[in-house]
Amino acid sequence: MTAPPLVAAPARALRRKGRKPPPETGKGDLKFALLFIAPALLGFVAFYLWPTLRGIYLSFTEFSLFGSPEFIGIDNYTAIASDDLFWNSMKVTLEYVVLNIGFQTSIALGLAVLMHRLTKSGIIRGSILLPYLIANVIVALLWFWMLDYQIGIVNSFMEWIGIGRIPFFGGEDWAIPTIAFVNVWRHMGYTALLIFAGLQTIPATVYEAAAVDGANEWKTFWKITLPLLRPVLVLVLIITVTGSFQVFDTVAVTTGGGPINASRVIQVYIVERAFERSDFGYAAALSAVLFVILAIVAWAQNRFLGGNESDLA
Repeated sequence: MTAPPLVAAPARALRRKGRKPPPETGKGDLKFALLFIAPALLGFVAFYLWPTLRGIYLSFTEFSLFGSPEFIGIDNYTAIASDDLFWNSMKVTLEYVVLNIGFQTSIALGLAVLMHRLTKSGIIRGSILLPYLIANVIVALLWFWMLDYQIGIVNSFMEWIGIGRIPFFGGEDWAIPTIAFVNVWRHMGYTALLIFAGLQTIPATVYEAAAVDGANEWKTFWKITLPLLRPVLVLVLIITVTGSFQVFDTVAVTTGGGPINASRVIQVYIVERAFERSDFGYAAALSAVLFVILAIVAWAQNRFLGGNESDLA
């Protein structure tokens, strides 16, 4: 003979015995959850979703601060296709992205591995982040003065040792590499800490097994560290590439887009069309095109680099 299944005592019976019934879950938790996410949701709608939707609408209009938007269909987009300054700005931006991401990721990966393998000092690890804690405008102005052709300490030192002065921000061939160098110096510590966090997730037993098999440091790095870091590296690349395409402040306070158009990146061109030429409709169309490009680039990175896959699984 089998015993009857146990059932939970009703709440009224528990109250008669002086015991509190278990708290109900569901609607009460939902109310608290909505309450906590309300500030972030309000900020997202006010500062991201609504400006994005309005920007998309304005991209189909001719609009300036001195009049109302006038719908013109896809005229702005057809004009972009034949805009030489747009294509030049995209070429300059792509050059900057390749230099910035290539050097920044390589140096950050090296710093992260060194922190992980050689030191456990919190002071050393924290000091790598110091440049990132300085405002980007201040960093740009600091390097702008240090690399100045006439009075910059770097050019003075180079002339003293016999190399000669270099127009870092003033030369067409030097402007973008110099801007990329400045931003690499500022962001490599932050990128290194992101990669370092990924290194912390790799079990130490994997390295111990490799050491038992006789693998040296170089082979361990290529055969174990890099494959196991793939999801983190893909995330870092998505973040840094997206941010690099939107570079503005370093260019704005150093070269202003010059000399000629050598450093006029896409964000500088968008600001010029909007606030200098008062062509907000065209600037909105440029922003929409950049948004689509970044979405495609982020999707392609995640899809083809295997961002959702991990060898640890």
